[in-house]
Amino acid sequence: MDRPRLLIVEDDEKLCRLLGDYLGPLGYDVEAVHDGRTGLARALDQRYAALILDLMLPGMSGIELLRELRKSSQVPVLVLTALGDEVDRIAGLEIGADDYLPKTFSTRELLARLRAVLRRSAVTAAQLDAARPAPISVGPLWMDPAARTATLDEAPLVLTRVEYDLLLSLARAPGRVRTREQLLLDAADRDFEAFDRSIDVHISALRRKLGDDSRTPRFIETVRGVGYRMRKPDEGVWS
Repeated sequence: MDRPRLLIVEDDEKLCRLLGDYLGPLGYDVEAVHDGRTGLARALDQRYAALILDLMLPGMSGIELLRELRKSSQVPVLVLTALGDEVDRIAGLEIGADDYLPKTFSTRELLARLRAVLRRSAVTAAQLDAARPAPISVGPLWMDPAARTATLDEAPLVLTRVEYDLLLSLARAPGRVRTREQLLLDAADRDFEAFDRSIDVHISALRRKLGDDSRTPRFIETVRGVGYRMRKPDEGVWS
C-alpha cells in the first residue's frame, strides 16, 4: 500500500525534523515547508493525506492559509499551534480544521489525532462514493445524475435545471406513473403553485428536445388526469 503523504506547514524547522523522524518509521512520508504562502501553494498543487498546520506562520497566517485552502480542497487539516486561546482554537475549527492540538502535545497524542482525522476522511470519501448516484439509461436516453448530464443517441441534451429534474424523475421509474405532485416535489422540492401550473409546459419543452410526440410518444406518455410516465424499453417503442 502507498504510504500516506503528510505536509507539515510549520516555521520551527527543528520541530519539523522531530515530527518527520517520529512519523517516518510509522509509515508516513513527511514533507515540510516553513511559511504560509509556500504551504498553500504546495497543498493546492499536490495530493496529501493530511496537513499539520501551524497558525503562527510568516508570510501568511495559518488561518488565512486554511481559509484559502477550503475554497477548493477538503484535505484533512490538523491545526498545531502554540496559541492556547480558545478564540484561536474555535476560529481554526470554524474555518475548516479537522482537529486542534496545542504544541504541548505528546507524540502519542499527535499520532492518535492524526490517525483519527485520516479515518474520518476515509469514511467520508467512502460514503460519498457509495452515495454517488449511478447513471440511468432508458433506450437511447442516458443520464448521469452525478454530473447532471444527459445524452440522446449519444448526442448531448441541453436542458434547463427544471427540465433535467423532471426527466430524471421520470427516467428513474420507467413504466410507473409519476403524478404532478410527485414531479413537483422532485423538480421544485417544495409546494409551489405557479410551478405546478407550468409542469405541462416543461414537459412539452422536454418532448421537443427529445424529438417526442405526445400522440405517439417514445419517451414521455401522458396519463390523463394523473400525470406522466416514462415508457419502458421493452414496450417496443425504439425497435
